[in-house]
Amino acid sequence: MAVFTCEKCGSKVETRCKPKKCPSCSEAGVMCKEGAPAAKKAPKK
Repeated sequence: MAVFTCEKCGSKVETRCKPKKCPSCSEAGVMCKEGAPAAKKAPKK
C-alpha cells in the first residue's frame, strides 16, 4: 500500500495503484506518491 497526495488540494489517499484523479477535488493527473521510492534489489548472478 502507498500513500498518494493531491498536489492541488492536499488530500491523501492510501491505495495500491496511482489514482487517475483526486477523490476530493476531481482534478486529473495531480496525485503524487508520498515518501521515498522503494529500493531496487541487486540482480542475482
